[in-house]
Amino acid sequence: MAVVRILMVVIGLLAIAFGLLFTMQGFGLVRCPSSSFMIDDRGWSLRGALLIAGGALMAWYGRRVR
Repeated sequence: MAVVRILMVVIGLLAIAFGLLFTMQGFGLVRCPSSSFMIDDRGWSLRGALLIAGGALMAWYGRRVR
């Protein structure tokens, strides 16, 4: 069970990191790589925000499960 908890926290943190990247690219704050199709596309900002929320819930639940 401890391995599952650790995996949930790690995957949740990775989801938060990728969600931040998606959101920032969607708003045009991060322009790397310059040929990315996600830059200035608000749809990716919404997907990133949902990924951040899901990752936060997963990490929180992984810390709470006993």
